[in-house]
Amino acid sequence: MSSPADRPAPTAPPVGGTAARARGLTKAYGQGETTVLALDAVDVDIARGRFTAVMGPSGSGKSTLMHCLAGLDSVSAGQVWLGDTEITGLRDRELTGLRRDRIGFMFQSFNLIPTLTALENITLPMDIAGRRPDPAWLEQIIDSLGLRDRLAHRPSQLSGGQQQRVACARALASRPELIFADEPTGNLDSRAGLEVLGFLRSAVDDLGQTVVMVTHDPVAAACSDLVLFLADGRIVDEMPHPTAEAVLERMKRFDVVRGRPDGTARTPAADAGEENAVGGTEPGAADADVRPDPTTDSTRALIDGTPGHRTDNDRADGDPADRVRGEAEGD
Repeated sequence: MSSPADRPAPTAPPVGGTAARARGLTKAYGQGETTVLALDAVDVDIARGRFTAVMGPSGSGKSTLMHCLAGLDSVSAGQVWLGDTEITGLRDRELTGLRRDRIGFMFQSFNLIPTLTALENITLPMDIAGRRPDPAWLEQIIDSLGLRDRLAHRPSQLSGGQQQRVACARALASRPELIFADEPTGNLDSRAGLEVLGFLRSAVDDLGQTVVMVTHDPVAAACSDLVLFLADGRIVDEMPHPTAEAVLERMKRFDVVRGRPDGTARTPAADAGEENAVGGTEPGAADADVRPDPTTDSTRALIDGTPGHRTDNDRADGDPADRVRGEAEGD
């Protein structure tokens, strides 16, 4: 019988079909009158080999949806599958192995280990699993992300864009079935952000990966194949082949509804992401996109992050998303 170290990294799954899906997915925080419904009976299918973006107002449940699909947070009701595996009934140890072996993560705060080199950070999840990376695949990822001359550097010696590239390489290195990216450009300037988006686009187009990205940025969303729009815990719209302008216009409609220009009060559900409905002590009360408690899984320190808004006052002329697509296609 082979040891874990002898087992090669899993091969990339074939393009086509469904990478993840949920039926009746519900997530509630609090009890009784103080209950905040972060997700309300969501049905969703994530297409394999595609780039899906998730958008919506603050508190709409974007990151909560991602956490539940990734097995980072439990569900109150409903079912979630990763491929053909239903994950909603798995125990913590089983979920840990599933996340480590079949899912890649990218977050806004990079979450690199400061005492490790870039290469050590990239291979860390596989090192923890006792599995050796596929050398040819690892070399391809390193070269694709332009990290060859930065592998011996520690995070403090790297720029923000370089750190996120290392995080991207870490997410890709184990050839996961699905990559979840939560505001991956949120801490980057416009140029570095476009580079990261280009790498994610290339991971889908050239490497056959599946990416789900939560974002507030219409430019980032425009790099995807499909945008899902959430409001008050429900998927209310979707947009295939998005452009930054079309996404922005769709998001403005959320602002009109939530702002209630007629002066009437907003509903508690609409304000769930802005006001603490349960006294500020229940996870998810202040913002339905908040992280689950990382103390329930020792590996979450590697993949936990803090959601935030990207501020970008230095965008290039034209639609940057078109530039990203062009660069990914080799233009």
